[in-house]
Amino acid sequence: MGATIYDIADKAGVSIATVSRVFNDSSRVADSTRKAVLKAAEEIGYQPHVSARSLARRKSDTVSAVIPMMTTLFFTEVLRGLQDRMARSEFDLLVFSARTLEEVAPQLERALHRGRSAGVLLFSAPVINGLREQLSKSEQAIVLVDSFHPDFDSISTDNRRGGEIATRYLADLGCQRIAMIMANSESRPAVDRRAGYQVALGRAGLQLDQNLIVSSRNPLHHGYSEASGLEAMDTLLRRDTLPEGVFVTSDIQALGVLRAIRKARLRVPDDIRVIGFDDIIISKYVGLTTLRQPMYEMGVAAIEKLLARIEEPERSTTHTVFSPTLIKRRTTEGIEGDTDPIIEEVFVA
Repeated sequence: MGATIYDIADKAGVSIATVSRVFNDSSRVADSTRKAVLKAAEEIGYQPHVSARSLARRKSDTVSAVIPMMTTLFFTEVLRGLQDRMARSEFDLLVFSARTLEEVAPQLERALHRGRSAGVLLFSAPVINGLREQLSKSEQAIVLVDSFHPDFDSISTDNRRGGEIATRYLADLGCQRIAMIMANSESRPAVDRRAGYQVALGRAGLQLDQNLIVSSRNPLHHGYSEASGLEAMDTLLRRDTLPEGVFVTSDIQALGVLRAIRKARLRVPDDIRVIGFDDIIISKYVGLTTLRQPMYEMGVAAIEKLLARIEEPERSTTHTVFSPTLIKRRTTEGIEGDTDPIIEEVFVA
């Protein structure tokens, strides 16, 4: 098989897009880069011709998504919005799943490799430890989802505000000892929710007690799982100080928290009030009070922002931040006579 423009890109250490620009005499290529690409082409015996130029000019009809925690209901709903919007576009979706934060970088490298896709959506990953450089050196369109960095387009929820709303609500209900069940401490959304929790405690005149905070140590799914919530609540219940209210960084963890409380023969909300974050579909059936994220809308907004970046690469960087909504249900309200866990009261903070 003859040499290809992909081989040239590898040998010259540039992207497929740069090779395309060289062969199409684009003015956007530095002289040194142009010389390096042409030298690489000569060394591997490549001769551009009409069909090769056509291939070089052709845009990829695929966009990629690097997603951790593929099994969680949060991402299922975000993907539903993303795919519904993509159905009205010319692009197909290629998904790369990362079970832990350590798997994000290699999966991202696969998504970015050789111009495999026209753009990449990176979900729920902090842009640290070389990830920024990895994204910046790619010439593909990039959108961060459920994360933020000033250099890249992003879609997110105001997680800090959500943590503040949840904690303030528990304080307003009379809770003095408010605990927090964290996901993995390296998860950016969880860290931001904890920051909001601490702000609300201070504003309510309540002392921050580290014994009332438990973080998941399980790297799998960033600690966003029912099992990690169960384990964290078991740990909390073994400590000397019993909380009156618990803010949990996700609904899926909160399901484990509720299970641990039942195991301990305590009652919700009489003994302990519980509030989650996300408002996944199952939450209304168990009567879980939570902070609702517009998950479907986040998926739609993410792909629209990526398509706009693909169409107009030089456009200004934009950031869309959704506000979470407090959904009051039985795990905090304990409404007398309320036997239907689907009934809910919506309070917009």
